[in-house]
Amino acid sequence: MLRGVLIFIVGVLAGANAVYFVMKDGERCPRCTPVAPLARQDVPATPSSTATPPPLAAARARSPDVASPIAPPPVSPTPLPAATTATPLPRLAMPLAGLTPAQLHDTFGETRGGERQHEALDILAPAGTPVLAVADGHIEKLFTSVRGGLTIYQFEPGGRYAYYYAHLRGYAPKLAEGQAVRRGQVIGYVGSTGNADPAAPHLHFAVFELGPERQWWKGTAINPYQMLGGVAKPADPSTR
Repeated sequence: MLRGVLIFIVGVLAGANAVYFVMKDGERCPRCTPVAPLARQDVPATPSSTATPPPLAAARARSPDVASPIAPPPVSPTPLPAATTATPLPRLAMPLAGLTPAQLHDTFGETRGGERQHEALDILAPAGTPVLAVADGHIEKLFTSVRGGLTIYQFEPGGRYAYYYAHLRGYAPKLAEGQAVRRGQVIGYVGSTGNADPAAPHLHFAVFELGPERQWWKGTAINPYQMLGGVAKPADPSTR
């Protein structure tokens, strides 16, 4: 009986010792207990140089002959032609019935009164000869001055030019400021009022280019000789 109990105790101790040695051997052999290493959370991941390229980069790497989709440089717009202020002067009708360009005398620029420059054409005609509107427009001003006597200021429809008729004997019946007139319409009569010589009645006709304010008494004088069909005289060779 006692012998059986001793054999049982020896067996228990032998088994426990075997288990102990197996566990210690497992700690000495990592291959016996493979455990996945834990990732470190405090170390940022470093991008790999062998990472898969984006689709566009991969396509370029596979097809080196394909042009890169780069926007073309901007094209400068074609410059517009330079603006010009040169405007042909209008062709005017004769201010006196039956008058021809050959009968005109270019008096623009002649000296008057010893120092004053004449900025108009003097057209001799018998007193009472009808004066005609040289273009369509309207009567801007009826005025009496010391030099010009009885005068008419007519504006053309575009408001760029003023036509000036002076030394008149009288106005056409019912002529009034603001009245529309037609080319060739009678607006007055030749006379010698103002500083004109009574022995030489004539029409003093002038053209002015108006400023932006369109003031009837102010403008840049333009020679109306060629506007009425007059032919410019050739330059004198002796003055060259």
